[in-house]
Amino acid sequence: MAASAGNAASVTKQLEDCLSKLGFEVYPLKVGWYNHVLPPSLHLSYPEDTLAVVVLSTPSMFEQAFLPFMKERGCQRLSDPIDQCVKHCVSSAVSQCFSGHKVDVKYDYELLPNRKPKFLAQTAAHVSGAAFYYQQSDVTDQPWAEKKMFGVCVHPRFGGWFAIRALLVFEGVTVGSELEQPDPPDCVPSREARIRLLEAFNFHWQNWAYRDIVNPVQIYSQKQKDYFSTPPAQRFDLLNTWGLLLRDETKISVS
Repeated sequence: MAASAGNAASVTKQLEDCLSKLGFEVYPLKVGWYNHVLPPSLHLSYPEDTLAVVVLSTPSMFEQAFLPFMKERGCQRLSDPIDQCVKHCVSSAVSQCFSGHKVDVKYDYELLPNRKPKFLAQTAAHVSGAAFYYQQSDVTDQPWAEKKMFGVCVHPRFGGWFAIRALLVFEGVTVGSELEQPDPPDCVPSREARIRLLEAFNFHWQNWAYRDIVNPVQIYSQKQKDYFSTPPAQRFDLLNTWGLLLRDETKISVS
């Protein structure tokens, strides 16, 4: 099935109608945009003009989706409650909006049998124009010698206060040249600021400072900070103190 750019916009709009009220953002892209910047071993096995959509969570997702999800449904026997909430929200939106279409949904926490991620989340966000993926190669005259510095995405409105959650590939839906690739906003343009960003992310990520490299319009609430600052194995106990889990559910093993 072929789709025009207008239909691509319609797909995005339908997802937005379902997910934006829950604190998510969605951005369309072509599989080819993603594949062109990666080696063949990391390519998505779809034609280049296949429509895909990347899903981000904003700071409001915690209060608008996660806490209500936990209150209404509780945590099932999975290792990460946030992952289960995201999967529920995204899969429900896909079922509601695209029940007649085959949609390959890849989540950021999923791995292939070879232990590689099912998709590179930050690359997908960058090529869709959602967030700029700042990497070591984006710094001229690097001060780190041979040291490896990991890259990080920065959202133009939320800075680092967001997460990339899923990639939806619409099998058999192709878009042509009408869908033009946007440039991600370069909101950390100077060499000095990029150095501060990468050093804060690589060396001091626990103190949240890298997330404020731009002036965000919204950040995580204190409750959300408390949750993500808690070691994963202790988050079930924390949720239990908030009255969101039955006591026997806190015995779930966490990997």
